[in-house]
Amino acid sequence: MWIVAGLFLFFMILDMPIAFAIGIASSAYFLLEPNLMMPIAVQRMIAGTQSFPLLAIPFFILAGHLTNASGVTSRLIDFADAVMGHVIGGIAQVSVLLSLFMGGLSGSSNADVAMETRMLLPKMRDRGYGDGFSTAVLAYSSLAVAIIPPSIGLILYGFVGQVSIERLFIAGIVPGVLISVMTGITIWLTARKRGYDAERSRQRRPFRDVVRTFVKSFWALLFPVLLVVTIRFGIFTPTEVGAFAVVYTIFVGTLVYGEMTVANFREAVEESVVDTGVIMLIISMAAILSYVLAYGRVPASLSTAILAIHSNDVVIYAAVIGVLLLAGTIVEGSVLILLLTPILLPVIRGMGMDPVQFGIVMAVVIQIGGVTPPVGVNMYTVCSIANIPIQVFLKDSWIFFTTMILAVALLSVWPALSLFLPNLLLN
Repeated sequence: MWIVAGLFLFFMILDMPIAFAIGIASSAYFLLEPNLMMPIAVQRMIAGTQSFPLLAIPFFILAGHLTNASGVTSRLIDFADAVMGHVIGGIAQVSVLLSLFMGGLSGSSNADVAMETRMLLPKMRDRGYGDGFSTAVLAYSSLAVAIIPPSIGLILYGFVGQVSIERLFIAGIVPGVLISVMTGITIWLTARKRGYDAERSRQRRPFRDVVRTFVKSFWALLFPVLLVVTIRFGIFTPTEVGAFAVVYTIFVGTLVYGEMTVANFREAVEESVVDTGVIMLIISMAAILSYVLAYGRVPASLSTAILAIHSNDVVIYAAVIGVLLLAGTIVEGSVLILLLTPILLPVIRGMGMDPVQFGIVMAVVIQIGGVTPPVGVNMYTVCSIANIPIQVFLKDSWIFFTTMILAVALLSVWPALSLFLPNLLLN
């Protein structure tokens, strides 16, 4: 097993694509273990993707791309600006509210941060916002997308850990709002100190503008509500909601807004095929690793070892969070969920913590890693689009990092934040 780990780290140092690093390192175990035959690895690759819940991933990815092609995003930005534009740090607050809306449509924080950086960063620069502050806002406000339903990360966690995806979806609503509120407060305090949008903050848009923009974006805002309602009353499963999301977005983009053309529909489909292919390749390769780990009884052994380190559950839990945060700075979030869920979930269950609550915390912590060096995916996305050095981003990101750590602490010590809604609606 150490050879597998060593090969994986070696391939990562060589900057090999993560899917191939996992697949080749895991397959090496079959060559070293005489009781295993290589055809099993191929079988696991295929079997790892043959799951009905995983169908939700390509559906939600396609729905997210169709959102931009259907005119939904521009209307949501206008509504968010009407609601929050007058607050201190107005355009930054718009980013927070937009991420909250987009979380109910795209399910991908990386897609959200790329879209928002292209659309909102020029406006931030025009109003005198510093590049470090602007990119930090855009990167950290996207963290809510990771847990607001439909979250691709939560789908993967529920699939690997055999945890109810319906409960995970509902459980992400309150924590997602909490993260957005805490980010908004941090923006307000920082912008107030620096004088960003100081004059514009006193110019509240007329209430009729709020109503007008709400009406224009009504169909986009309606979908997250429909998602929760249809799951709550058993009309759709999470997978079926994904298919419904695609049909709904096409309906809104063509018949309601009239902005979806054959050309941008084709572009959205092509982008979705690429994104889906990448994720499913990683899942298939991770299925080989999961088989190897189960065969070697690694999750059970590590769970026993971790629980034996200290008798205090708080110390063990803090160590688990530390491992997730450190790993999130090196490896992409979806991969980490596939790799670490089978290992850490037995530890959490052994401590008596609800796996739904831990799934929310895990998703947030991994996303924090995604905006932290050395390999934070969202951090590199926003900095590359903004064309700024990483150091500029890091200079202003520490206060948002502190805010997110505080959010993780609240979600950890107060289970009701995650469990109240699913217990109320689904029990």
